[in-house]
Amino acid sequence: MSAKFKKVAVLMGGPSVEREVSLVSGQAVATALESAGFEVAKIDVGRDVAALVGALEYGPDAVFNALHGRFGEDGSVQGILNLLGLPYTHSGLMASAIAMDKPMAKRLFSAAGIKVAPHAVATKDDVLGGDLMARPYVIKPINEGSSVGVHIIHELLSEPLTKDNWPYGEYVMVEQFIPGRELTVAVMGTKPLAVTEITTGRDFYDYDAKYTDGGSTHVLPADVPGPIYDEAMRLAKLAHDTLGCRGVSRADFRFDGNDIYILEVNTQPGMTATSLVPEQAALVGINFGELVSWMVEQAECDQ
Repeated sequence: MSAKFKKVAVLMGGPSVEREVSLVSGQAVATALESAGFEVAKIDVGRDVAALVGALEYGPDAVFNALHGRFGEDGSVQGILNLLGLPYTHSGLMASAIAMDKPMAKRLFSAAGIKVAPHAVATKDDVLGGDLMARPYVIKPINEGSSVGVHIIHELLSEPLTKDNWPYGEYVMVEQFIPGRELTVAVMGTKPLAVTEITTGRDFYDYDAKYTDGGSTHVLPADVPGPIYDEAMRLAKLAHDTLGCRGVSRADFRFDGNDIYILEVNTQPGMTATSLVPEQAALVGINFGELVSWMVEQAECDQ
């Protein structure tokens, strides 16, 4: 248990589409922290900010943010915790907001020398008006996580997008689909942990593949050439630093056989039974209890 922090509030649930996953993550974290000797209070977060502030009035020493998606991952709850002066896990407000804003994050990655797929921000009318780039390409929300709402446009579509089934807001990101292998690297503080290759029978590593038993297979460590493994580790750390992340983050990549392209940085990686970060930590000798305890020890709020 941390000598600095004894009482920890675990924020879980939340109002985003990733609520159910967050509840599982939060419960796993709370159980591990209790086993490590922390006094833990679980807080199921909703849309009522006043209720959240009230729930935190008991005075925790630190907050473990186990929220996923909008509000919990985009800088919103981080701003509230900053105002309350409560140290919290994971990245601060600015890094969280930028990582969630896919076009802005890609702009920074590209400036740092990390390859990104050709992409553009487009309106609903732009997309429905015809292909904006050669197929296959990907349509995704500008600010969601866990592959929520990702739609791959192939040569043949069984259900074309129309105004009647449009699942997004007014603006989306259209991105060239990068064929190849899915790689992911967790960064813990200043150290990239390992490279995992993710395989799935689906078109890509979508929401169901992430959180359904048997939806994907994690090959750890990834069976890729040594130079590619090392480069993925380097790029994950560079992406983490470029956004100003702290604590734990996870960078997702596509490797097309020649180049590594970054897809995104997840500032609130999942902590479920099928999650990637705990697996990578275990590979380097850090068990789940040690991982979440370390995350609490690193908790801070923006000054």
